[in-house]
Amino acid sequence: MNSIQTEDGSNTLFSSKYNQHYHNIKDGAIFETLTKHVIPAFMFHNDKEELNILDICFGLGYNTLATIYYIKKNNLKTKVKIYSPELNKELIDSLKKFSYPNEFKELSNIINELSNKYHYEDEDITIFIYIGNAREYLKNLNVKFDIIYQDAFSSDVNKELWTKEYFDLLFNLSYKNTIITTYAVATPVRLSMNEAGFIIYQYRPHKKKQTLAFIRKQDIIGKYVDMKLKKQRNTTATAIYDKELILDN
Repeated sequence: MNSIQTEDGSNTLFSSKYNQHYHNIKDGAIFETLTKHVIPAFMFHNDKEELNILDICFGLGYNTLATIYYIKKNNLKTKVKIYSPELNKELIDSLKKFSYPNEFKELSNIINELSNKYHYEDEDITIFIYIGNAREYLKNLNVKFDIIYQDAFSSDVNKELWTKEYFDLLFNLSYKNTIITTYAVATPVRLSMNEAGFIIYQYRPHKKKQTLAFIRKQDIIGKYVDMKLKKQRNTTATAIYDKELILDN
């Protein structure tokens, strides 16, 4: 497991299966995690005492760990239950040896527990890692989520976690005030989310744009994106569908 240092000094890995890094090298792993996922999610849910979070997919665990780091750093009283599927069992087993940033130093006991048992629990934090296919996991979940970190490898290489039918699963697991955070801004991805029932917003915490999605309109965070108008202006743009997975295979 050869660590790769990112721009902010935190480490990531390269996936030979998907031919992509787990994090954007130039943004930095911890910076990307906090600005694209944790901070916007907690800005939206700034008054909740308990949150259910779906972290797609666990990977190196940055989204989950940064959530806990953010809660502790800001002395929040929020209790969290985090559910996260991950296909790569060997990766999870190796996390206790991974060189995490100083921000996660106080979380080493959590990292070790997750790496050894795929589960961690104390009075305020519960984390479940499911080893296996994410879509099969979602089909059998009987939980509603306040926050969904949509952080799978890109739709170019991991299309099954970006289709309209996949987002149908997320819609069924969402409350009326659920927020989805994702780095993806491609029109086909946004159309997939929109056709599943989500309302799309553009969010720009720094230089790069990203996507936030909700079930109903809101005016707390982000700029509304009219996907119907987008489709009228770009008549060749289409959502991604499961049938494309069959064609690819």
